[in-house]
Amino acid sequence: MRSLHEITLRADEVEALRLYNLKELSQTESAEQMKISQPTFARIINRTYHKIAKALIEGYAIRLEEPQTPL
Repeated sequence: MRSLHEITLRADEVEALRLYNLKELSQTESAEQMKISQPTFARIINRTYHKIAKALIEGYAIRLEEPQTPL
């Protein structure tokens, strides 16, 4: 089996996808849930879409980063 290149989605990117696409919240509502500004949310979601498109078009595996849990 050949080794696949990987693209890693960070925990904040996965959360942005969940809120915006699965829960169908607006960017403003999603940003509020994540406790970030709407422009920051927009940058995160755009970066995430770019990574996903690259993985789909170029055949990369997508790895999901584990969320960090406070000790």
